[in-house]
Amino acid sequence: MPFALLNGHFADGLAGLEIALWGLSFKPNTDDMREAPSIELVRAVLAAGGRIRAHDPEAAGEALRHFDGEPGFSVCDNPYAAAADADALVLMTEWKQYWAPDFDRLQREMKQPVIVDARNIWSPAAARRRGFRYYAIGRP
Repeated sequence: MPFALLNGHFADGLAGLEIALWGLSFKPNTDDMREAPSIELVRAVLAAGGRIRAHDPEAAGEALRHFDGEPGFSVCDNPYAAAADADALVLMTEWKQYWAPDFDRLQREMKQPVIVDARNIWSPAAARRRGFRYYAIGRP
């Protein structure tokens, strides 16, 4: 579903775009990526010609093993580094540290102000007030 929202927003496709991904594990407080929704998203974005810069407090090492050698996939030490110059930010795992992002900083540092909140933890109104195109799963 996050891929469909991204693909729907970028009418010309994802080729050449940089997508920031916050959260790789299937749930917070684990490095477990077995059947994590992030796997499908990463594969779809890479297949569409996009690039992924990801952050996860625990699963970064596991993700590097999982996507070893995949061109276009990288992990960052902090979430804002992953979002710097990104065309879109996708939240996939509701880690506590992602609950209250600095939307003003994201607005300054991202190339395009596009957010896909796959966990519905952020306020759509707060994101939109700061100029983001905000998409969420199952809500307007």
